Amino acid sequence: MIKRRSSKIFFGWWTVMAGSIITYWSHGYYFYGLSALFKPISSELGFSRAMTSVAASIGRLEGGLEAPVTGWITDRFGPKWVILAGVFLIGLGFILMYFVNSLWAYFVVWGLITATGVNIGTSLPFEKALSNWFVRKRGLAISVRWAIAGLCVATVLPLVAWLITIVGWRWTCVIGGVVMWLIGFPLAWFFVKQHRPEYYGLMPDGVTVEEQTSSDEMIDRGVAYAAGVEEVEFTLRQAMRTPAYWLLIASAGAQGFLPTFMIIHSIPFLTDRGFDPVKASLIIGVISLGSIVTRFLIGFVVDRIKRNRLRFLVGVSYFVQAIGLITFVLYPTITMLYVLFILYYAAFGILLPLGSIVRARYFGRKAFGSIQGSSMTILTPFAVVSPIFAGWVYDTTGSYMRVFPVLAGLVTLATILVCLAVPPKPPARLSGVTNIL
Repeated sequence: MIKRRSSKIFFGWWTVMAGSIITYWSHGYYFYGLSALFKPISSELGFSRAMTSVAASIGRLEGGLEAPVTGWITDRFGPKWVILAGVFLIGLGFILMYFVNSLWAYFVVWGLITATGVNIGTSLPFEKALSNWFVRKRGLAISVRWAIAGLCVATVLPLVAWLITIVGWRWTCVIGGVVMWLIGFPLAWFFVKQHRPEYYGLMPDGVTVEEQTSSDEMIDRGVAYAAGVEEVEFTLRQAMRTPAYWLLIASAGAQGFLPTFMIIHSIPFLTDRGFDPVKASLIIGVISLGSIVTRFLIGFVVDRIKRNRLRFLVGVSYFVQAIGLITFVLYPTITMLYVLFILYYAAFGILLPLGSIVRARYFGRKAFGSIQGSSMTILTPFAVVSPIFAGWVYDTTGSYMRVFPVLAGLVTLATILVCLAVPPKPPARLSGVTNIL
């Protein structure tokens, strides 16, 4: 196969841009913004911290239940319309928060409508799109997306905290919804394609062939191109028969208790220790800037590392977070609290793109959405329990401190499990790119 580089900007990079901006705004408001909205909502509506946390857990439960369907639809029909539906629901959910006055309404609007939009509009479909359009540069593409999106912690979170002090939490949510629609619809419409690049006469990574061929031949060439980096395309059933599939899930589940706690309870935890809400959000935002560096750099590293060593990269990142937690448990001072946040966000920047990169490198492109979606369903109980557990610990003890030893033990366990996730051997029978399940 004779290859040459296209002189034009590869369309996949426009998809990276679209995914970055949509994720930047939606995650800044929904995931990180909830930490700033947490106390105002809880105080005005009279919810306990455990009950306020339930909405986030409902969102994760819903995400886990719909993930296999979203994954299959994305694999079968493409990501574009799924992302557009997600953008609509995100904006609608934020705007409807203005009218929330009861616990059930809060659960429906934040826990179901907004969460569904975020789950289907910013995660699986974009990961599928980027995994389709990039192979040798997949790590860089996914890392760039998350690096740009990661700026939301340093910019959108403080903005949310500031808007709450100016216009209140209700109008703050409305502003978030309107902006989501204004930026999300045009980006998803113009810069997301339904299929892998071979369907459009292109090759992954922006590599093209000298001679024009049929779409079937282009697809075969794309498969051969991916095989150059030891990538073999599994069906969902073939992937589920491998130990690696289950070990990746088990390790992600154990470690997954930590980010859900940090996202939802970090500002309440800091304000309980005397920090002003805006100052607390600024502290987290500034510290999180370190994760932008690691998110970007990991793209260069992961594209140059052999498939068999990816698990150790994940393991080292888990271990760094475990060290931060253990240090804070032993020495619960303000200085060690800063150390915990610094180590957490530095490793988080590495881990955020790695999950989808590892699964794509282990199991290929064609069933990526279904494999990722089924994994998310199995991981759902961990994400549901974590924030409620932390809220319950606070409600019963008046402090979050008893949560940290549990988190330290779980992240240490995750480190061991992921290092055992050896890449799977190629399946006994290889099937066509349309055979997903």
